[in-house]
Amino acid sequence: MQPPFRIADSAGAAERRAAVVQQNKDQTGVDEALIDRVVDAFYARVRDDALIGPIFADRIEDWGPHLAQMKRFWSSVVLSSGVYQGRPMPKHLPLPIDARHFDRWLALFQDTVRDLCPPVAADAFMERARRIADSLELGVANANGVLLAPGERYRAPPPPWNGEA
Repeated sequence: MQPPFRIADSAGAAERRAAVVQQNKDQTGVDEALIDRVVDAFYARVRDDALIGPIFADRIEDWGPHLAQMKRFWSSVVLSSGVYQGRPMPKHLPLPIDARHFDRWLALFQDTVRDLCPPVAADAFMERARRIADSLELGVANANGVLLAPGERYRAPPPPWNGEA
């Protein structure tokens, strides 16, 4: 039998979360204002990118809600704020993407954080971005029936030839 929920427990959890968020801010130099700038600048680059821009353009009509969600995501990832409650993997599984797309995403993200962030903050973003890209690439490969060995990358098969040059 579980003990009854206590309001004090909730308050204690909120205080612990706030302490963790503050510790992460202090250690990385990342705060919500920096996250806002990074997300806005990164997705401006994404929209202009020849490789990954069209993938986003085919799926996002209103960028406002997407940017807000990505800001919550990065707050949760870098600061442990817990403000993002989504599930990114299912959204990525059906996309026509492979290692090339993840490499481009990482390159654009690295350029963005190196341009906008102090080195410690850029490193904090990139450490997490690399783990996210690795996880999503593995998930996309598995969804396409490909089991990757350690160190392997997922390359989508070329579309079938339709007889046109």
